[in-house]
Amino acid sequence: MSAIYILWLRELKRYTRSRVQLVASLGQPVMYLLALGFGLGPVFQKAGGGSYLQFMAPGVIGMTVLFSSIFSGLGLLWDRQFGFLKETLVAPVPRLQIMIGRTLGGATVAVLQGLLVTVVCVIAGFRPVNISLVPLALGFMLLIAMVFAGLGVAVGSSLEDMQGFQLIMNFLVMPLFFLSGALFPLDGLPKVLAAVTMVDPLSYGIDGMRSVLLGRSHYGGMVDLEVLVGVAVVFIMIGAYRFSKIEI
Repeated sequence: MSAIYILWLRELKRYTRSRVQLVASLGQPVMYLLALGFGLGPVFQKAGGGSYLQFMAPGVIGMTVLFSSIFSGLGLLWDRQFGFLKETLVAPVPRLQIMIGRTLGGATVAVLQGLLVTVVCVIAGFRPVNISLVPLALGFMLLIAMVFAGLGVAVGSSLEDMQGFQLIMNFLVMPLFFLSGALFPLDGLPKVLAAVTMVDPLSYGIDGMRSVLLGRSHYGGMVDLEVLVGVAVVFIMIGAYRFSKIEI
């Protein structure tokens, strides 16, 4: 358990010491809020959807958690390149504990960044319909972080170097975000697109946050919760297996 705590603490220290990373984590969400939240707001309102800023704020928060958590797993590539991963793996500690510590650390950092973006959304004008349900949104953020931190570890453990990083970014991370319903309603989609969004785990995370923050849901809050828990368990198990197969 001490190894899990040490690796978890290492990820937190790495984040809190980097002011550049802190500022950079806010750049993209602020851009989406300003360019889309206010730019497309009048169009969304005329279409009868209400405030677009209210609608997309949970999506922007989910985007932040997605990017941060999955890139924390892909950070294995950096550690492998600079030798830190080798030093960690030769330690007399079970690899499962190392993987759990890294995953929890990455998920915690992702949730912290999600909370920062939530503050930015509130400053921009976002208002939850029920303040008492905000802690439940934090729970959905944590589940999203665990799902994609586990996926990031699985992918990072499978790649040998940084050459596949751009491929992962273009064909995994960005489709997960754009097909999750973060920027558009899931109601009334074409059948093919609706089927694709149903297999995207982020769809359930963002839908779950909307259910507790806005009181509107496409799949239902309990369905969102059950799917996220199940996918988190599967991805963490796959990540643990792939991590155990890393060759020093």
